[in-house]
Amino acid sequence: MYDQCTTRELTRFARVEAGSTVIDVYPGDGDWTRLFSDIAGPEGRVYSFVPAEIAVLKDDQLDRMRALAGEPGRENVEAASADLVAMGEVTGPADVVWMHLFYHDLHTKLIKAKGATAASFNRAVYERLNPGGFFVIVDHAAASETGTTDTQSLHRIDPATVREAVTAAGFVLDAESTLLANDHDPHAAKVFDPAVKGKTDRFAYRFVKR
Repeated sequence: MYDQCTTRELTRFARVEAGSTVIDVYPGDGDWTRLFSDIAGPEGRVYSFVPAEIAVLKDDQLDRMRALAGEPGRENVEAASADLVAMGEVTGPADVVWMHLFYHDLHTKLIKAKGATAASFNRAVYERLNPGGFFVIVDHAAASETGTTDTQSLHRIDPATVREAVTAAGFVLDAESTLLANDHDPHAAKVFDPAVKGKTDRFAYRFVKR
């Protein structure tokens, strides 16, 4: 997670508020799920969605999110899992779909092995969002004009490629944030490299379903 100020700005950017229904895609340790749960409150709902493609590698992922949903005060959280493109079968209509440092994985062998594509997932998100809902993507930036060539090797993606793919599904780019930008990142190292870990140049986009 980020410092409190940055986290607060990101949640504002995502337009998560009291009463919101949020889908947290690939929740990891559940930090964002907990945060969204606190903001959404008793009138809201948070789906902690573990893609089946990931659950195969990390057997405890879904169990951990079920445990999180059982924590005191987390009655508004539901752990859910399915193939990425079947997300809509296990979640309700949402106001916000949140993806943090995971969109690039849609172009990796792990995800594509079960037949998911970025295009099919973008359509699934579009169908699941309420009119006026937001698809928010935060990810590691690759060098300009590299497209998806670094998604497998460096776990980065060209921001322009994300914009093009998501708008092709019917979304409109509503806002972008430079809050996590880092001009000193050479974009040549894997995001887990100690030299850049936690300091990568990151982009944040908010797309809206008109």
